[in-house]
Amino acid sequence: MRLNHYRAGSGEPLVLIHGIGSRWQMWEPVIDRLVSKHDAIALDLPGFGASPMPPPGTPAGVDSLASLVLAFLAELGVQRPHVAGNSLGGLLALELAKRGQVRSAHALSPAGFANRPEAALARSSLRLGVRAARWLAPRADALLKPKLGRAIALNLFIAHPTRVSPADAAASVRALAAAPWFDETLRTITAANFEGADRIQVPVTISWGDKDRLLPPRQAARAARVIPTAKLVTLYGCGHVPTYDDPEQVTRVLLEGSSAG
Repeated sequence: MRLNHYRAGSGEPLVLIHGIGSRWQMWEPVIDRLVSKHDAIALDLPGFGASPMPPPGTPAGVDSLASLVLAFLAELGVQRPHVAGNSLGGLLALELAKRGQVRSAHALSPAGFANRPEAALARSSLRLGVRAARWLAPRADALLKPKLGRAIALNLFIAHPTRVSPADAAASVRALAAAPWFDETLRTITAANFEGADRIQVPVTISWGDKDRLLPPRQAARAARVIPTAKLVTLYGCGHVPTYDDPEQVTRVLLEGSSAG
């Protein structure tokens, strides 16, 4: 299926995958810094952003999303790219690495490493977040123009919410509110942890914001134990969606990760 995406630059392909309820634009703070080294492809996952829902009967979950992303990349003629993903996108990056379909994988605060209490809290937080977004969406431009509005609305995801522009904040809230595959996908990704790390044969980097309020940074050590060959990086001063908090730091670790492959 065709996915909404943004593509720019030259060099080895680097696919950028957002988290649940997000959209490709979360990569805008870093993408212009990547295009001198990479053919960067930032996509909207099926059922999120401006991408359509998958064919009827497609089960929600990481397996389906990974297969749909691979099919889309095949349509573009892209084979074994580097891949980086945040949250759900990070879990997808690891799944693609497990399948042997990428050159390197970089997971930023990936899903898949929470214990049961952490998973329950994340699920509840995201459910509340999407309900708030659906209430905010019709009035997002006005309510998110003040810094205080952005600080309240984006605090769960971003350590420094006022670094997000009012227009970007409002568009992100509307995208979350309107994502048709959010509820089904949330149930699947918080129900199981990442498995099959022994099948990964490519370089993997796992980076985690030390200010992550959605998936606590202690999960990074757990991820490193599950994937002992992974390089573990701390993103200082960054929250769950680190691209807005410190674009330069995120760009640096992304380029370091892709250069290993």
